[in-house]
Amino acid sequence: MFLDSDTKVAVLSGAPSDLPQDWMLSNDAIREACDRVNSFAGSRRMLGHFIFTPGQGGWLDAIDRGIELLKPAGWKGYTIGDNTHKEISRYPWLMDDEQVTYKGYEKFDKAGIRIVAVHKGLFPPSDEAAFPRLTRYAKVDDAGKAATDWPQLNFIIYHSGYRYTGDNNPALAAKQFEETGRMDWVSDLAEVPAKYGVSNVYADVGASFAAICLSHSRGAAAMMGILMKGLGADHVLWGTDSLWFGSPQWQIEALRRMEILEDMQQTAGFAPLGALTNQ
Repeated sequence: MFLDSDTKVAVLSGAPSDLPQDWMLSNDAIREACDRVNSFAGSRRMLGHFIFTPGQGGWLDAIDRGIELLKPAGWKGYTIGDNTHKEISRYPWLMDDEQVTYKGYEKFDKAGIRIVAVHKGLFPPSDEAAFPRLTRYAKVDDAGKAATDWPQLNFIIYHSGYRYTGDNNPALAAKQFEETGRMDWVSDLAEVPAKYGVSNVYADVGASFAAICLSHSRGAAAMMGILMKGLGADHVLWGTDSLWFGSPQWQIEALRRMEILEDMQQTAGFAPLGALTNQ
């Protein structure tokens, strides 16, 4: 991460499961790893998430403990619940659930830790066919009301809601844009600010940019153009999900070389990316 790429700061995250032994990393392990890296570096080079799990037993008590002892930089949740075992996921949730999820937001706000990252997308047609009941939770339809009701929180939608991973699915995303000018569910996310009048929704491109940039560079440019047009360039955040893809340097280089072609600027109203800077 740090030695084999131009990355200077990273976020350590994890994924929950309904089976305790199948959590990718516990919240305590995330905190310990961040402390070790930052101690070795002599600076704050790694930030940590606290994974929250609306609906699971004791989830609010876990947040209280996280606030008191772990002090994360932000929160992260998976609305489809158990991403590792989709077939048994018992606790999917919605961002705008006033009876459940909002109880967590209240604690986040009171603690002053107001960055809320939410895993969305990465749910191709094959997943929808296999796990149809989870589709509504994978979409971004619940982001607008949550952002409206909680303007003091900043919602970072991981993967930008992009769904077309694996197999030949990136080709479907590129084809969809060429035929319709839209891309599931990236376009829905990009329309949230105009539809709801909010400015506290951000898009992370981790995994989504990696999934499409090599095989369909025009599709990758379309995805970035959609996000920047709808959310604003300052609300599109860089991410790589590099644990899955190795050193993120190849993704960094791909982004540096990407262009939004003139025909896309004219037909879709996308702005050119501009000159490369170190900011």
